[in-house]
Amino acid sequence: MNRLGKALAGLLRPGDLVMLSGELGAGKTTLTRGLGEGLGVRGAVTSPTFVIARVHPPLGAGPALVHVDAYRLGGGLDEMEDLDLDVSLPESVVVVEWGEGKVERLTDDRLEVRIERAIGADGADAEDDADPRQVRLTGIGERWAGVDLAALAEV
Repeated sequence: MNRLGKALAGLLRPGDLVMLSGELGAGKTTLTRGLGEGLGVRGAVTSPTFVIARVHPPLGAGPALVHVDAYRLGGGLDEMEDLDLDVSLPESVVVVEWGEGKVERLTDDRLEVRIERAIGADGADAEDDADPRQVRLTGIGERWAGVDLAALAEV
């Protein structure tokens, strides 16, 4: 997931909204950590579950990374608006974990990333990041028209 995040960072630009979905432990934060490394931002990218959002400023000329965990937010866009993401969005890359049904109206353009953990032969979930994930990348809106996301799924 870290490698995928680094590769995906090469496609991202200020104003991009990335919505991550998948079960607990699927690798959403690990992917975001890779995005942070690829974008060259300051600070360790960790789960913002208890603070809801963290801003990681760029170390160079690139965009800041705004990392949001909407898991505990139940009010949809109303609660998300309190975070002023629409203000941060034009100059940052905004990544929202658990954003389904909560952030779609922020912009017409977004990248949806769905991560599913592998299920072992005995029916148990994969337990570490070395286990395979199935990742589906879907670009929504004009921003993503013509962008080849299929190559990233192979990372």
